[in-house]
Amino acid sequence: MFTEAIERLERAHIVLHLARAQLCYGEWLRRANRRVDARQQLNTAHDTFTRMGAEGFAERARRELAATGEKVRKQAISSGDELTAQEEQIARLAGDGLTNQEIGAQLFISTHTVEWHLRKVFVKLGITSRRQLRTMSWAS
Repeated sequence: MFTEAIERLERAHIVLHLARAQLCYGEWLRRANRRVDARQQLNTAHDTFTRMGAEGFAERARRELAATGEKVRKQAISSGDELTAQEEQIARLAGDGLTNQEIGAQLFISTHTVEWHLRKVFVKLGITSRRQLRTMSWAS
């Protein structure tokens, strides 16, 4: 059932659910003492979660990989400490009080893209709210 689900999710290009299915399958394989097979699924899931920034799932996959004997570095999701030009522009606009929809309209990007960039900004700056963006110094 796992392999069928994984094949279907690959065809549908539903990356998050595909990685979750690979994680669950890898966990099941490890518990069935099929470590080599488990490593393949878990490595793929771990790489996907790490790229997506899904820290909780990436850590779960890392722990499962470690249980199979695989050496995996515990790594924080790091896309660099500095904001990209796009992230800085979005952070400034959000700090000025614009909504995601207004920012998207001004920059000709989707609201979803604005949300994605803001999540990255929050992680990089170590903040948790838009209010904290208002107190940031943008002198650079």
